[in-house]
Amino acid sequence: MATAPRPRTTTRDPEELAHRLTAWLDTRLPGAKAVDIRVPASNGMSSETLLFDIEHPEPPLRACALRLAADPAAYTVFPVYDLPRQFRTMRLVADRTDLPVPEVRWLEEDPGPLGAPFFVMERVAGRVPPDVMPYTYEGNWLHAATDAERERLVAASVGLIARLHDQVPPTETEFLALPGEGDALGRHVASQRAYYEWVVDGLARSPLIESAFDRLTELWPTDPGETVLNWGDARIGNVVYDGFDPVAVLDWEMAAPAPREVDLGWTVYLHRFFQDLTTAFGQAGLPEFFRRDRVEARYAELTGHTPHDMDFYTLYAALRHAIVMLRIAYRQVHFGETAVPADPDTLILHHGSLRAMVQGSYWG
Repeated sequence: MATAPRPRTTTRDPEELAHRLTAWLDTRLPGAKAVDIRVPASNGMSSETLLFDIEHPEPPLRACALRLAADPAAYTVFPVYDLPRQFRTMRLVADRTDLPVPEVRWLEEDPGPLGAPFFVMERVAGRVPPDVMPYTYEGNWLHAATDAERERLVAASVGLIARLHDQVPPTETEFLALPGEGDALGRHVASQRAYYEWVVDGLARSPLIESAFDRLTELWPTDPGETVLNWGDARIGNVVYDGFDPVAVLDWEMAAPAPREVDLGWTVYLHRFFQDLTTAFGQAGLPEFFRRDRVEARYAELTGHTPHDMDFYTLYAALRHAIVMLRIAYRQVHFGETAVPADPDTLILHHGSLRAMVQGSYWG
């Protein structure tokens, strides 16, 4: 597969970050040193991560990961990166569920020490299904696994979502409520409309994304059902596995109250996104992995709730992903890595599958 160069993810100097981190750590744990500081190659664009170890006679954590709010100078993917919100969410999930959420130890809201707010959490050893190249491609541990091993991973991963939805009391998620009026689904979609308007402000709009919003209105569920805490970025690329068992659930920045199917739609579609890319480049991929019908059946078995209106929710997932991809594409334009084509919809890597969903032919 021929790919474009990986987009720039930071404008910060890693060496300077390391020096400032060491100075800050001494204020929280006198005598401690931050050692073996490194920036992972897989650093994302919505935030930045530093990995380091603590050298101290009695460290509360030894292996650490630091999540740093995105640098505003780096043309951020999201308009706001609320670290306290994410920190509080992880503590809530750790307190109220049996999900393996890494311990979050310190929250620093002052941007002074590192140039932006950040928090420090436990770093959990294990392996993560790769995004680049996607795990659906040959040559990685998940693709090389047996069908039974992959099914074990699917069952355990759907179980994470099921337990999250069932175990967190909705009354304790009010701090995550999205702005606006009406029910949780209406607010969720409205927030995505606002995000889209922010992405295209002063730039070419996407007719495809706008047609997808129109199609959502036509498919709107008659009864969205109960509101639960949604992980938000519910996909296996945000899980650390020991073998094929989850040992850490990561990336809670998109958590919000919503119907159960918002997470399920995202889980199903984000796998299909990788699978579609793989087949488009001539490989078989993993066609039996994370199949929509099996995910729905497994979730129903675990929770007693049969997923409904999944054409709506998978379309919504593809739409949300399209807005993120459009922002990343405009970010590449900003840094001179690409140019805006005559048809801005082609900046969305999965524009073909999104169009098929709008037309009702994708799942046929």
